[in-house]
Amino acid sequence: MKKLVLLIGLLVMVVGMAQAQDAKSINNGPEIEFEKVVHDYGEIPFNGNGECEFRFTNTGNEPLIVQKPKSSCGCTVPSWPKEPILPGESDVIKVTYRTNRVGVINKSVTVTSNAVKNGTVVLRIKGKVLEQPTESMPEKETGIVNQ
Repeated sequence: MKKLVLLIGLLVMVVGMAQAQDAKSINNGPEIEFEKVVHDYGEIPFNGNGECEFRFTNTGNEPLIVQKPKSSCGCTVPSWPKEPILPGESDVIKVTYRTNRVGVINKSVTVTSNAVKNGTVVLRIKGKVLEQPTESMPEKETGIVNQ
């Protein structure tokens, strides 16, 4: 009987230590937190400035490493920090959309990092590229009146 009580007590202690270790490891590591995950250009002129930034912070307690972001098409080009982001530090992922196509913008950039909880984050850009303005030449008045 004493052996059974001792065995149960030992088992409870081992399980408690394992759970404490899991809870401790969950709180360790890098975390990525974005200020925003959607950028709305609104209406943007043809060949206008299609640049925007997504600011993020490493809210974890270990260095954050951002891997190469992947865009949904070739007209959306991301750039990202290549160096590790230390805990508490911030940086940006820049996205450039080529505004040489008329119409609605709805693109995404998938950011992968070594963050513990949200290692993959999808950033979105949206808006509308307006039609290219057409220039017409002024007509010269000839002074002749049609009768």
